[in-house]
Amino acid sequence: MTIKCLGIESTAHTFGAGVVEFKTNFKILSNQKHSYFPKNGIKPDLAAQHHLKYSEKITNTALEAAKTKIQDIDIIAFSIGPGLAPCLIEGLKYSKNLASKYKKPFIEVNHCIAHIEIAKEITKCKSDFVVVFVSGGNSQILSKINNNYKIFGETQDIAVGNAIDKFARFANLGFPGGPLIEKLAKGGKYIDLPYCTKGCDFSFTGVITAAEKKIKKNKIQNICFSLQQVLFCSICECAERILGHLSINNLLLCGGVARNKTLQKILKTMTQERCAKFFCVPDEFAGDNGAMIAIAGIKNYINKTNCFFNKDISKINIFPKLRID
Repeated sequence: MTIKCLGIESTAHTFGAGVVEFKTNFKILSNQKHSYFPKNGIKPDLAAQHHLKYSEKITNTALEAAKTKIQDIDIIAFSIGPGLAPCLIEGLKYSKNLASKYKKPFIEVNHCIAHIEIAKEITKCKSDFVVVFVSGGNSQILSKINNNYKIFGETQDIAVGNAIDKFARFANLGFPGGPLIEKLAKGGKYIDLPYCTKGCDFSFTGVITAAEKKIKKNKIQNICFSLQQVLFCSICECAERILGHLSINNLLLCGGVARNKTLQKILKTMTQERCAKFFCVPDEFAGDNGAMIAIAGIKNYINKTNCFFNKDISKINIFPKLRID
C-alpha cells in the first residue's frame, strides 16, 4: 500500500506544507514553509493574516517540489492544536476547503505528537524512549505507555522557548530570541541565577525575572550564558530522573528549541554518563513544519483514528489548548 499525504501546519508563526509518501517507510518528498517573525513577538491576528496570504503559495510550492499534483494526493492532514486560535482557524479553513474540493480523506493531527513522530522516523528511535519536547509553547518530558503518551514532567508556568523569547524582548534582542541568545552565550561566564525543579517538573518565570533584573549590572553575554545553563540543566535533571524511573536508555530530543547546541550537548553528556543513547531531530525538522503533520496524518489514517471522509467535515473544530496526553 502506498499513501501520499499533504500535511498543513499553522499553529503559530509558521505556515507549512509538506508532502510525505509511505510504502514500507516514510519518505519526505517536500517540506516548504514561511514564517511570521515580527520584532516584538507574535500577534495572533496578524499571524493568521500571514497564513492566509501564504497558504496557497506554500502549498503549491510543496506540491511542485514533490513533483506531485493535488489530484495525486491520497489524504490531507492538518493540525487541530495546540496553538494560537486565529492561526489554527486559518489552517483548518484552508485544508478543509482542499479536502472538500478534491474529495480527499481529512485527517486530524495533534501538533505535539507530530513533532515526536517525525523525530522518531528520522532518527530511527523506535524502541522504548523518553522524549524531551521543547518548543515555544511546550516543554514536556514524556514516554509512551500502553501505546499512549504520558507526561512525566513539564513546565509549571512558561515553556522554555517562550521564556527565552520573553527575556530577549526585555533585553531588546529581537524575536525569535533563541538564536541570538545562543550566540551571545558563547562569550559569557556564569553568574548566579535561581534554579527551580519540583520533582520531575520545572519552573522558569523566576529565572527570567532574575535575569531581567541583572541586565544593568552585568554583561549581556554572561546573562545569556547563565540563562541557558539554568534553563537547560533543569530540563536535563528532570529528564535523567525520568530515564531512571522508567529504566529506559533512549532519550529523544525534539521541538523547535532542540536546535540549540548547548541543550544538545548537556543532554548528550548526561546520556553518555548513563550509558544511554541520545537522539536529536535534525534542525530542518525541529521547528513547526508540514512534513511532520503529514507523517502523523498517515499514521492516524492507517490506524483509523481521527479520519473524516464522506462525513460532515464542516463540524470539525480546533483545540487551541489540546494536550499531548
